[in-house]
Amino acid sequence: MAESFLTLRTNGEHYALAADVVSEVIALPPVARVPQAPRGLLGLANLRGAVLPVASLRGLIGAPETADASGERRAIVLDHGAPVALVVDAVEGLVTVDAEQIKTDPAALAARQGERLKGAFTATSAAGAEAVKILDVGALIDAAFVPHARVQRGRAAVETTSPAAEQAVDERRRLVSFEIGGQEYALPLDAVQEVLDAPEVLAALPASEDLVLGVAPYRDTLLPVLSLRGLLGFARGAASGREKVIVARVSGALVGLLADRVQRIFPAEDNLIEPVPAVLRARAGGEARISAMYRGEEGQRLVAILAPAQLFREDVMQRLSAGISTATAQPEAADSAGEERQFVVFRLGDDDFGLPIEAVEEVALVPQQISRLPKTPKFLEGVVNLRGDVLPVVDQRRRFDMAPPADRATQRLMVVRTERHRAGLIVDSVSDVLRCPANAIAPAPNLTNEKTRLVHGVINLEKSGRIILLLDPAELLTRAERGLLDAFQAKNPRTRQ
Repeated sequence: MAESFLTLRTNGEHYALAADVVSEVIALPPVARVPQAPRGLLGLANLRGAVLPVASLRGLIGAPETADASGERRAIVLDHGAPVALVVDAVEGLVTVDAEQIKTDPAALAARQGERLKGAFTATSAAGAEAVKILDVGALIDAAFVPHARVQRGRAAVETTSPAAEQAVDERRRLVSFEIGGQEYALPLDAVQEVLDAPEVLAALPASEDLVLGVAPYRDTLLPVLSLRGLLGFARGAASGREKVIVARVSGALVGLLADRVQRIFPAEDNLIEPVPAVLRARAGGEARISAMYRGEEGQRLVAILAPAQLFREDVMQRLSAGISTATAQPEAADSAGEERQFVVFRLGDDDFGLPIEAVEEVALVPQQISRLPKTPKFLEGVVNLRGDVLPVVDQRRRFDMAPPADRATQRLMVVRTERHRAGLIVDSVSDVLRCPANAIAPAPNLTNEKTRLVHGVINLEKSGRIILLLDPAELLTRAERGLLDAFQAKNPRTRQ
């Protein structure tokens, strides 16, 4: 009786995999890394719309990782209960071996530390006779990854904020602020569907006003994109590469509003919001679209709050309505088809992570003054005074054992609230506010250990080639670290308000 094997090389060793567990061999795909993943788990990748874990054979057998200088590395997609891709140094080919040629005694196998083998056989090549070790890939994976129970897919997979915490956040109006011509403006968060990167290509609309930049693909439909500079009476400026499109619903129509850049998400106390002075309300320019002013930082920061329903003149809305009605019909239908979830997307290095928007109280610039605390773990950057509250600050790069960033200019402070804690997380940047149907959230593949249970779901943006790992805010800290914050908050009760 003969058996078929796929032969490969890794770390200078000649290995084989049973052909019946191999689904396909692919080029090494882009990988979204999982924070604090166990040795051997490189991350998650997109394979024709499905998310699959990517493991390294080098990591599984305890060998050091190396760069793919030769370009020969390949990913072997295995059927191990659920698909998993195994990265190897090189794939050689298929061979057929008679069963009696396969040796299984320990002396013949001579397994090295970290190897899990089923047998070995001898193959002849140009270099002569050579032993080929048959990998027990199931045992390798099971030894490296400790599966844990997954929570229910969909809303339950990312439900992390208690009703009490949500109510505390909702007591203050949350705003999304952005920059236009060097000035800060804001829209109410509940009017914002998403915040996305500016599209590289826009299809121009004939005979449209200057403020109508064109249409862009959006959720299998078309989104009209308009210039906030034009709406507010500013001249067009040169592109900086930091522009964002704020997707908002205005008078029932879904439109994209191009801003120079998005500044932050923040809660605005009602007593710091004042009506627009009468002299401005009487003007017919861009100021007429301002509904209120926010006075932050003891009056040193003024933010003009826009009224979505007043952004466009009535005649502009009428001219746009024909094109917009078709573009908004499908998103409306999608909304009625199922519940949608919103996430704040942030970056660490080259990877994207998401937190439920109800858990994110604020996104702000990293304060220049952070007070260090003695005898605290390396992840705790210190504390800051945020509008009268003493807030512990966690350096998320340190928390995930990452090197310091090369550029700190784009770093942001995300104020995150869970049922028990409130803390600021320093991240490399905040890139999007993303909305997606709950049934489009896939559970994270079950090839992780207890350290990585903070990844509760995955959003696979196949068209843009991005994988967003959804984190559980309550799991961002270990039990010991949560205990430290408990003790801190007991001494500083205002951090829980």
